[in-house]
Amino acid sequence: MTNPKLDPKRLEEAASKLRAMAHPMRIAIIGLLERKEQMNVTEIYEALKIEQASASHHLNILKTKGVLDSRRSGKNTFYFLKHEALSQMIDCLNRCH
Repeated sequence: MTNPKLDPKRLEEAASKLRAMAHPMRIAIIGLLERKEQMNVTEIYEALKIEQASASHHLNILKTKGVLDSRRSGKNTFYFLKHEALSQMIDCLNRCH
């Protein structure tokens, strides 16, 4: 009998999101977006003093894993945290100990 709480697919999805967030640069991006709510890639790479390609790479990973979302406005793409997804992960981790 399989316990639905230990569904291997869901565990892998959760682990994948946690791995995506665990990188120091991605933690810094999450911190920036927590303070400023939304930023474009230029604002992010300038704030973190990294190359644009590096910022785009990290943003893409966070967006693909469901940690961030984005919206276009003219030529700019603004990134913002998906607070519900982050809150669920933090709540889950807090229940683990």
